[in-house]
Amino acid sequence: MENQIKLENLGFSEFFANGLKQLGLEGFSIARVIAEHKGSYKVKSEAGEFLAKVTGKQVFNASSREDYPAVGDFVAITILDNERAVINAVLPRKTIIKRGRSGKNEIQIIASNINTAFIIEAVDRDYNLNRLERYFAIASGSGIEVVIILNKIDLISPEELAVKLAEIKNRFPNVSIISTSNILSKGLDEIRNYIKKGQTYSFLGSSGVGKSSLINKLLGGNTIRTKDISLNSGRGKHVTTAREMYFLDNGGIVIDNPGMREVGMADAGFGADTVFDEITALAQSCKFTDCTHTHEPGCEVLVAVNSGLLDKGKYNNYLNLKKEAEFYGLSEVEKREKNRKFGKFIKKAKEGLKKYRHKGI
Repeated sequence: MENQIKLENLGFSEFFANGLKQLGLEGFSIARVIAEHKGSYKVKSEAGEFLAKVTGKQVFNASSREDYPAVGDFVAITILDNERAVINAVLPRKTIIKRGRSGKNEIQIIASNINTAFIIEAVDRDYNLNRLERYFAIASGSGIEVVIILNKIDLISPEELAVKLAEIKNRFPNVSIISTSNILSKGLDEIRNYIKKGQTYSFLGSSGVGKSSLINKLLGGNTIRTKDISLNSGRGKHVTTAREMYFLDNGGIVIDNPGMREVGMADAGFGADTVFDEITALAQSCKFTDCTHTHEPGCEVLVAVNSGLLDKGKYNNYLNLKKEAEFYGLSEVEKREKNRKFGKFIKKAKEGLKKYRHKGI
């Protein structure tokens, strides 16, 4: 059993206290989910840390993955002994970061009750503005503050760094950007200045961008295991396989996440007003209120793209993310119908292709 910790040091606030009352759970102990394992969770409360499982009733009543606890959640628990507890309910979430999974009609919760998301992008071959935009969308859509961290700046020249920073600022004009290097220990103090007591910060990014190494620097040790730099690629090999929460000496709370190969939009509320505010503003002047910004006459967005006032890469990424978000917003019946129609279209196209080949065209 460790030293007692106060709930506010876990990030508990009036918002969660009100949620507790609304659910009528005042008689239960409160804990925060700090790690998720297969079939169980590690939770931290004023009484210590426990390995916890959900009740059979919760499993029976769950209709989707979002009904289960996630790292960052506050939960009502029953303590069984010094090591075990039962999760009785999940308190309402203030914010949530989630994504859609390619090829699957399901949502994956990345973390909940986050104040700030640090989106990590390395300057090496994985550097990609469109991917940054995707991470930005899934975070800001829930009202989470976003800070971009451009990591491994020791790998490029100051001139190359200036070009990349200019590109990011052009695409994200109102977002804070921190340039960092674990090797040179640059930018770490800037990150520390963002982290406040009782606030929760999630580190997001692809595999190998240096998320765990940055958190280790903030923790002042090697709490999170990382692999050596690859001689072939010059990149660190990520080994984070599960989300886990860590507590800094200054009282800040950080979450390390496994690297994501893909970032699918989870629903229609994907942060378009924040990420694509320039497009949203232009759309107000479109001729048609239901303009899709793809072919309609009088579309101000298309005018801006064709004149060069709107970045074409940003416009194309907007369309792709919008399509994904709309798909995840469909009901299961609508998705099946959409997939059925698409399947019929493909089949018809293949049949037509065979006819052309048979005629020797």
